[in-house]
Amino acid sequence: MTTTTPRRRPKIQRRTTLSRRQAWKALQAHYKSMQAAHLRTMFADDPQRGSRMSVEAIGVFLDYSKNRITDETIRLLVQLAEESGLREGIEAMFRGEKINVTENRAVLHVALRAPLEASIMVDGENVVPKVHAVLDRIAAFSQRVRSGEWKGHTGKPIRNVVNIGIGGSDLGPVMAYEALKHYTERSLTFRFVSNVDGTDLAEAVRDLQADETLFIVSSKTFTTLETMTNANSAREWSLAGLGGDPASVAKHFVAVSTNAEAVSKFGIDTANMFQFWDWVGGRYSMESAIGLSTMIAIGPDNFLAMLNGSHQMDEHFRQTPFAQNLPVLMGLLTIWYVNFFGAETVAILPYEQYLKRFPAYLQQLTMESNGKHVTLDGKAVSYETSPVYWGEPGTNGQHSFYQLIHQGTRLIPCDVIAFHQPLNPLGRHHDLLMANVFAQTEALAFGKTAEEVKNEGTPDWLVPHRVFEGNRPSNTILAEQLTPEALGKLIALYEHSVFTQGVIWNIDSFDQWGVELGKVLAQRIAPELESKDETSLGHDSSTNSLIRRYRNRRRT
Repeated sequence: MTTTTPRRRPKIQRRTTLSRRQAWKALQAHYKSMQAAHLRTMFADDPQRGSRMSVEAIGVFLDYSKNRITDETIRLLVQLAEESGLREGIEAMFRGEKINVTENRAVLHVALRAPLEASIMVDGENVVPKVHAVLDRIAAFSQRVRSGEWKGHTGKPIRNVVNIGIGGSDLGPVMAYEALKHYTERSLTFRFVSNVDGTDLAEAVRDLQADETLFIVSSKTFTTLETMTNANSAREWSLAGLGGDPASVAKHFVAVSTNAEAVSKFGIDTANMFQFWDWVGGRYSMESAIGLSTMIAIGPDNFLAMLNGSHQMDEHFRQTPFAQNLPVLMGLLTIWYVNFFGAETVAILPYEQYLKRFPAYLQQLTMESNGKHVTLDGKAVSYETSPVYWGEPGTNGQHSFYQLIHQGTRLIPCDVIAFHQPLNPLGRHHDLLMANVFAQTEALAFGKTAEEVKNEGTPDWLVPHRVFEGNRPSNTILAEQLTPEALGKLIALYEHSVFTQGVIWNIDSFDQWGVELGKVLAQRIAPELESKDETSLGHDSSTNSLIRRYRNRRRT
């Protein structure tokens, strides 16, 4: 994603330094009393804890009782959110204020799913009608492809759709395609290309026919290095399969971009260029025209259902008191573990095979948003910000990294996501899957004592190896079934949890300057690698040596 620097330093509301806020100080003292507390004792002392520490709203159920918290913890965390200006921050976002201060931009992914009658202003203009105009355009185009009305250069209907993008232009669409595969048009094949490694594109098109293949090139500026390298190679592949006629490009390529000149020069008809806006960050853009491949796959009605799910979560986030607010609670619990317990990672564990790419999607959403080392006013933070997010679907993860979560030396809070109803009922499968959901969170919380292990007849020398300390925190998130609407709710749930964390840490969750330096250096190094002359190199001795080694090997 291309970034711009505002010419004038934006006005930033000054807030008390995080460590000086009254709630923060109270949480530090409270943590000392909670540090040694065990979930076994908490549940034994409070028989109603499991039902009391849960929230259900808009079809999403959150059980947060298996966290190392008390009612006082929640009270103090909510107080911290209030002292940090979270309520004002939420309203500022929904009003279209330019809360992305380093780029002087509004942050309005919420506008992507707002109903037509809503009004969300940016620079004095209601952007909602523009959003719906683009939605109408991509819906009409999607229907043409799905119905076979859209024909390729030789008159054949499109049977293959290849999305070319990177970052938010790839992770969102590929996650949504996999998550909603149950609802996709199975007569169409979908592929996703993001890596500049030529293998990604080569494998994506290896078994496809050019006359039946449509490429969606997603790049706001139409200059993104990886995306345009792949797009140009795809163009060459398509032309080779279609007799080299440049006119064929317009029948087999469309663009999600704002650069009409570059799109037209590529050979794409600008009538098939779909817009999105600089007030939508790349990692928040999957419900914009960036989701064109998703809409073709699942159809406009299902896409709109996904938007509706996200909008429901938006309204819940905006209107619900913090102590019953799903995204706020999840964000606050992350603050609790990262800043007080020193947790470095969070595991995302979906017990739903269709959500296999959801952890990868969340990696960008969370870590690109909150992986920041300075506050809004440019001062170094004195506390930890984003943890590392990672995970795999259950039950696969149970046979790999759960060992570390259960018996390792690190505290790893877990989000376990599951659904009451399966999309593919098959014998006992779903009951066994859900049994593992409940068993794993129980085991994480309560573990197994040395006495319990001994009572099973285990030899004394083996007892330590079979003890589970427990006291490992987890959230359990349940919904009825993985529908497009449910996916939209999950997406917005994590978006707003990230926002909650960012406001409390007083950082800009919506820029990503950290991705720039490596890209700039790569642009400098690429010509040096391709040069046939022994050009002088001005890097450090290690980089110079590596470049020379690569050039020598490439020439042999």
